Amino acid sequence: MPKRILEKTALEVSRLREEGAHAVGGVTGLYLQIIGGSRSWVYRYTHHRARKRMGLGSYPAVGLAAARDAARAALTLRNSGADPLQVRAAEREAARLAASYQMPFEQAAEKFIKEHESTWRNLKHVNQWRSTLATYAFPVIGHLNVADIEQAHVLRVLSPIWKTKTETATRVRGRIEQILDWSTVHGHRGGPNPAKWKGLLEHVLANPNKVAPVQHHPAVPYAALPDFYQRLCSVKGQSARALQMLILTSTRSGELRGMRWGELDLSAGLWLVPAERMKSKRLHRVPLPAQALAMLSQLKPGEPDDLVFVSNRGGMLSDMSLTAVMRRHYPEAVPHGFRSTFRDWAGECTHHPRDAIELCLAHAIDTKTEAAYRRGDMLEKRTVIMQEWADYAAPGHLILAGQQQE
Repeated sequence: MPKRILEKTALEVSRLREEGAHAVGGVTGLYLQIIGGSRSWVYRYTHHRARKRMGLGSYPAVGLAAARDAARAALTLRNSGADPLQVRAAEREAARLAASYQMPFEQAAEKFIKEHESTWRNLKHVNQWRSTLATYAFPVIGHLNVADIEQAHVLRVLSPIWKTKTETATRVRGRIEQILDWSTVHGHRGGPNPAKWKGLLEHVLANPNKVAPVQHHPAVPYAALPDFYQRLCSVKGQSARALQMLILTSTRSGELRGMRWGELDLSAGLWLVPAERMKSKRLHRVPLPAQALAMLSQLKPGEPDDLVFVSNRGGMLSDMSLTAVMRRHYPEAVPHGFRSTFRDWAGECTHHPRDAIELCLAHAIDTKTEAAYRRGDMLEKRTVIMQEWADYAAPGHLILAGQQQE
């Protein structure tokens, strides 16, 4: 029978100074080892007939009671047939791997943006992502590991702005959801996505469409459009001309401001807007009514890559330059609102097919017709619609007073 070691007290252990291994009792195999001025805990045991030593920490950083607890845990492992040293090594490796997969939300967001920014429409969209996350998400969850983010954290981001900045809040929620999905795919978290709307947050947060119904861009009523267009004719400057063309083509501001001479086929009466400038990322053929062709004929043609409407500094007109013209002559509306004006006029004053009207605006339509659109874009029907629209908006304005080269 092995000799039983009397349990030393904490005071007795603190007085040990002689070099060597001192059994302290309480757990068979626990020793305080003293070498020079260094004192540390060692647990000695045998596993598969091999003698082993397991360090349990330095003394007095690890006290007597803590050393005995650690030795008892190791003894339990050995008695179960496991090697305490191997178990500890496996635990440390698992912890190391877990730490390597940990990633703060802010870091995950930046990686997500860098992976996807090349597929987004423009730099403005990238900046919006970074700005909204930096303003609303990062102060709350930016420092948290994505694996630790739960629904309560997401709600702490969204709840303060859900009713006051509803549109922004819904975008932030969607962006958090995408980043957490990315994190799951890359192994940085598991389980359901706490930012998911359907089946989760929809039961906690109010319906955003009821909190803040979609606000359409303020538009000039179609009944007032001919008078506004007439006044616009007398306004000098490229911004006014671009605004007239925006009305005649019912395109978006960015598409129109980026119009280049090489995109125009004046003999065919067409403007080919390249896919990269379209919201749908698909080439869009815009039929040019006679009024638009007359306006273009008054401008000095440039090289294929030259802009049609040029700012005073020689570059592309800014969106604000068109807005400034609106503010001076019709402050209740914005340039993008002319698309709504066209839609209202076409729906209430004509009998043209809805699908053709939507295609004039380059809108996505239902699946069945979408398939037909890919085979043909109803150009003939749209040509008729756009000429009727131009005749309504600008009757008799084939040569306009404000169009002379400036």
